[in-house]
Amino acid sequence: MSPAFIKGAEEHFPEAEITFDKFHAMKLMNKALDEVCRQEQKENSTLKKTRYLWLKNIENLREDQKAILRKFGGASSNLKGALAWRLKLAFQNVFTYDSTWAPYFLDKWHWWASHSRLEPIVSLAKTIKEHRQGILNYSKSKISNGILEGLNSLFKAAAAKARGYRTLRNAITAYYLVASRLELGLPSLCGATHMK
Repeated sequence: MSPAFIKGAEEHFPEAEITFDKFHAMKLMNKALDEVCRQEQKENSTLKKTRYLWLKNIENLREDQKAILRKFGGASSNLKGALAWRLKLAFQNVFTYDSTWAPYFLDKWHWWASHSRLEPIVSLAKTIKEHRQGILNYSKSKISNGILEGLNSLFKAAAAKARGYRTLRNAITAYYLVASRLELGLPSLCGATHMK
């Protein structure tokens, strides 16, 4: 959602519709949620060691962790972190709707977030409103740059392992090799017998 990305996309692909995928939108949501939880933990010692529970997806939690979230995060909870967490869950749901319903639920979420009185969440709501159409484009296209992010991670690891490349040609060759996942069938030294 950076201005440089948007400007570059509009300049070089004027006919394209910019799409902001779920991963990047949720990354912003989790950052705002984390800020709320950090602030609240300073004031409320009973919330110690719960910060990361709010950030994880429910399906990735153990039963004891889910119990802690039920204790602190229920609908009747007055905790700021619990409200921010419920806003996170609602925002996640926006990405499950098709292009007919997504605008309705995103607007509903925006109203709730902008009236939450939680500064990081209110700030996020402004950002989401500015990028509303790009977020809604995801509900039509379901396009994600997850594959590109994964390849970028592989390329960075290859460059770090090689401690850089002398030429761009060498880098490109290494990137093709890493991304192709070829099984070269090279002999292993593990099974070799030692000669005396």
